[in-house]
Amino acid sequence: MPGNSPADFSVVTDLNAFSAHLKGGVVAIGNFDGVHRGHRAVLGEALELGKRLKCPVYAMTFEPHPRTVFNSDHPVFRLTPFDAKCEILKDCDLNGVLMLPFTREFAGVEAQDFVRDILIERLAISHAVTGYDFHFGKARKGTPDFLRQAGDNHGFGVSIVSPENDEGAEIISSSRIRQALSDGEIPLANGLLGYRWFFDAHVQHGDKRGRDLGYPTANLSLGVGCPLKHGIYAVKARVDDELVDGVASFGRRPTFDNGSPLFEVHLFDFKQDLYGKMLRIHLVSYLRGEEKFATVEALIEQMDQDSEEARSALASMQPISALDLQLTQVT
Repeated sequence: MPGNSPADFSVVTDLNAFSAHLKGGVVAIGNFDGVHRGHRAVLGEALELGKRLKCPVYAMTFEPHPRTVFNSDHPVFRLTPFDAKCEILKDCDLNGVLMLPFTREFAGVEAQDFVRDILIERLAISHAVTGYDFHFGKARKGTPDFLRQAGDNHGFGVSIVSPENDEGAEIISSSRIRQALSDGEIPLANGLLGYRWFFDAHVQHGDKRGRDLGYPTANLSLGVGCPLKHGIYAVKARVDDELVDGVASFGRRPTFDNGSPLFEVHLFDFKQDLYGKMLRIHLVSYLRGEEKFATVEALIEQMDQDSEEARSALASMQPISALDLQLTQVT
C-alpha cells in the first residue's frame, strides 16, 4: 500500500536485490534531480494510482546523471545528490526508490529490452508513470508513445504527465533551477523546487581569519561545478538536532587571497565546536555580491550590516510548503 513509515522505505541500489514487497507496484521513472514541483506532479500521479490499485509506489532513478556519463569533462551539478534525493522521495510518501547505475553500456540497451527485462521480468510493474519528456533505451527510442504501446502489448498501465508550469506559465525544470542559483535568484529557485534548496557538507579547517574578524565561520566545500552565484546569503543551518540562523559568504575572498571557492557560514549566537561535523545549509535569500574591500575595517563594517540584514530576512521566514517544513524539521 502507498504511504510509508521510516521502517518500510526501501532504497535499492542492486537490481538483483530488488525488494519483494515493491514487486507489482507503480513505478515513477525519471532522473528526479531536485525532486522539484514538476517531478512531484509525476510522483503525485503515481501515488494516486497506488491508492487506486492498492499496491506499493516507488521511484526508479539513475546515477550518475546521463549527461555526466556522456560528457565527463563537464559533469552536471546535482541539485540533490542521491542521499538527499532519497530523503525527499521518502518525505513524499513513496515506499521506496530503485537506483539503476547509468553507464554507456546501460545507455545502449534497446528500449524493448529495457521494458521486457527490467519492467516486466524483474519488477513485474502494474503501472509506469513518467514525465512528458522522458526517453530511454538506445538512441532514446523509448519515447512516451513507445512506452504506451509497450504497456498495451504487455498488460501494464502507462501514464505520461504533462509539464508543470510555474506561476508565470513557464515550465519547471532542473536546468531553470540551476540557472536561478547561478543568478542569485534564490526565491525563484526555492519556488520552483517547492522547498528551500539545501546542501550537506563537512566542516573543514580553514585559516581562522573569520575568528580574528569577530565572525568565526564554518568552512564548507560545495559540489563539483556548483553554479551558485558568489556573494552573501542568509541561511538556516542544521547542526546535529538544532536549526540555527546564520549569514554566509560564498566565493574567493578577494579582500584576502582570491583563492578557490569556499562557502563560509557564520552562525548567530552559536559557540559549539563544529570541526568535522556535517552541516545542512538551507539557502533563504541572496543579500549582495562578493566585493573586495580596501581595509579590514571596511569589511567588518559591511559584515555587521550583512548580519543585520540576514537576521531580518530569517525573522520573517515562513515554510514554503509542507515538504519544506518536513525538510527543515529537527528531531
